[in-house]
Amino acid sequence: MSLRLTLPDGNVKEFSAPVTGLELATSIGKSLAAAALAVKLDGELRDLMRPIDKDAKVEIVTRKSPEALDLIRHDAAHVLAEAVQELFPGTQVTIGPNIENGFYYDFARAEPFSTDDFAKIEDKMREIVKRDAPLVREEWNRDEAIKFFEAKGEKYKAELIRDLPADQTITLYKQGEWTDLCRGPHMPSIGKVGTSFKLLKLAGAYWRGDSKNAMLQRIYGTAWRDDKELQAHLTMLEEAEKRDHRKIGKELNLFHMQDEAAGSVFWHPKGWTLYRVLENYVRRRIEKANYVEVHTPQLYDSSLFKASGHWDMYGDNMFKVALKNEDKPDEPHMLGVKPMNCPGHVLVFKQGIKSYRDLPLRIAEFGNCHRNEAHGAMHGLIRVRQFVQDDAHIFCTEDQIQSESLSFCELLRSVYAELGFDVARVRLADRPEKRIGSDEVWDKAEAALHSALKAAGLAYDMNKGDGAFYGPKIEFYLKDAIGREWQCGTLQVDFNMPQRLGAVYVGEDGQKHHPVMLHRVILGTMHRFLGIMIEDCAGKFPLWLTPVQAVICTITNDAEAYAQEVFAALSEAGLRVELDIRSEKINAKIRDHSLQKVPLILVVGKKEAEAQTVALRRLGGDAQEMMSLTDAVKNLSAEALPPDLRK
Repeated sequence: MSLRLTLPDGNVKEFSAPVTGLELATSIGKSLAAAALAVKLDGELRDLMRPIDKDAKVEIVTRKSPEALDLIRHDAAHVLAEAVQELFPGTQVTIGPNIENGFYYDFARAEPFSTDDFAKIEDKMREIVKRDAPLVREEWNRDEAIKFFEAKGEKYKAELIRDLPADQTITLYKQGEWTDLCRGPHMPSIGKVGTSFKLLKLAGAYWRGDSKNAMLQRIYGTAWRDDKELQAHLTMLEEAEKRDHRKIGKELNLFHMQDEAAGSVFWHPKGWTLYRVLENYVRRRIEKANYVEVHTPQLYDSSLFKASGHWDMYGDNMFKVALKNEDKPDEPHMLGVKPMNCPGHVLVFKQGIKSYRDLPLRIAEFGNCHRNEAHGAMHGLIRVRQFVQDDAHIFCTEDQIQSESLSFCELLRSVYAELGFDVARVRLADRPEKRIGSDEVWDKAEAALHSALKAAGLAYDMNKGDGAFYGPKIEFYLKDAIGREWQCGTLQVDFNMPQRLGAVYVGEDGQKHHPVMLHRVILGTMHRFLGIMIEDCAGKFPLWLTPVQAVICTITNDAEAYAQEVFAALSEAGLRVELDIRSEKINAKIRDHSLQKVPLILVVGKKEAEAQTVALRRLGGDAQEMMSLTDAVKNLSAEALPPDLRK
C-alpha cells in the first residue's frame, strides 16, 4: 500500500505501510519525536501510538500546541484518581474530565475528603508522575470490561459501560498497574504531565448530575505546561477571589441571595440603582437604533412552547406549572414559565397584517425569564434561575440579514467600548445535535452568519455543535481586567421559529412569506453582566454608573446648613448624593466612604461655608481639590453624565 500524510506546511510524507504518530514524528526529526504528545488526524486528536492507516492531513501535537493543555489536564485527572485510590483504598472512581483551566474527578467514598488531604494527594501525584509509566490504550470486550470493574468493586464504571451505545468501542487505558475506563486520547506516558499542577477545592456532585442519585465528592485541580503558567493562574485566582462579586456585593450592600428564593436576586437600594442606570443606558442606545420595546407575559400555555420547539428541545431547562383540569383530573393542564422572550415576540409580530415595508421590525424587551438551573451550577449573579436579558428580536427578510447583522455588530462594539470593554474574541456556534429544522435551512442560516462576519471584518473561530436548537449563533467574548474571557453578546439567525409559529408578512410580490428572526443580546443577562462589571472594576464603578456618586461630609457642626445647601445643589443637578453630618472625625468619615467606593467626597467646614467652596477628594487619591460650589455643580454634573449623553 501507499500511505500519503500531508503535513501542516503542505509537505507530504509517504509510507508503504501504516505508521504510528510517533513513527511519523521520528521520520521528521528526533527532536520532534521527543517533544510529541499526540497527533491530529484530519483534525481529530489521537494517541501517538495508534496506527495511521489512511491518507490524511496530520499534525504532531507538542507541549507548545494549543491542544497540549487539554491533554495535560486530562492525564492529570487520571493521576489524581490513581493517587486517591492508592492513599484511600476502597474509594471508587467515577468520571474525571479536563475542564477550562483544569480538571476534576468525582469519587465515591464513605468518609469525607478534606482540603487537609490535598498536600499528601499532591505528593502522591508527583510520585506517580515520576514513575513515568506508559499510557497504553486497549480495546476490550464489553462484557469482559464490566466483569473487570465489578470484580474491583467499581460499580460506577461498570454502569457507564453498560450504558454506552452498543456500537461504541470500549477502551481502557493502563498506566502501570492502574487501569481506567476512558475514550482518550492521552499522552504517551504519565511523566509528560509534569508537576505544574495544584489541587484547588472540594465540592459535592450528584452521580450523573441527577439529584436522585448518590452524592459524590469532587476534587478540582489545575494543571499547566510549566510552573510559570501555574503561578500566573494561581495569582489570577487570588485576584479573582478579592474581586468576587458576591463578596463586593455584600460589602457595598448591593444585593443578597438566600435559600428561600434559590437562584433569584434580592436587589438592595444601591444595587437596584446600579441595575436601573445600566438598563436605562441600554434602553437609550436601542431606542436610538430604532428598536421598539414591548412587555410580554411570564406564563404561557404549553401548546405555544410545543409549537416553538421549546417543550421538546428545551423542556428540561424550563419550569412547568400544572393546573387542575376539571374535565380530566388525571391530565393536568400544563403551562410553561418562559425561559426566553422569543415565542412571545413572535405573537406580538403576528398582531395585524405586516408588509415587507414594515421590515425590519426590531422588538426589544427587558423580559423576566426563568430557567431551571441545577443547584450546583448556580453562582451568585453569574448563574441564576431568574434573570432579565437586554433581549431583542429583529424580524426581517433574507435580503436584510447581512445589513441588520452588521448594524448589530456595530451597536454591540459601541456599547462595549462605552462600558470599558473590547470584543476580545468572536466564535460561530453551528448546529447542535438536538435541533429543529432541516439541514437545508441550517445550511442557509450558517452561511448567513459566515457572510455577516466576513462583511463585518471580524476574525472568528468555530464553536462546533453549540448553536441554539433553532439556529446558529455568533458569540461575542469580552476580556476583564484580570484577563478572563466572558461570553456575553450573541446574534442568532432563525428561519425555524417564525415558520413553526405561523408568522408571515406580505411581500412585494403580494404573497405571504415567513420572516427571518434574528435573536440578539448585547450584555446578555443584566444580572450576569453586572456580576462581570463588579469583578472587572472591583466595585469601583465609573462615576456615571456608581450608585452613590458623591457624599458631602461636614468637618464641624456649624457647617451643617451649608452642607445641606451643597447637597441640594448637586441633587438638583442630577447627581446621586448622600449627606454625612455625623459627629465623627473627618478622617473617619473619609475612610468609611472610601471603603464604600464612593468616587467623590466633598468636605465642607466653616471656612468652606464662608467662601462658598468645597474641598473635593477623589477615590484612590490623597490630593484635595478646592473649587467653588458653582464650579463643583457644573463640572461634576458634566463628569457624571452617561457616555451616550456626553456627545
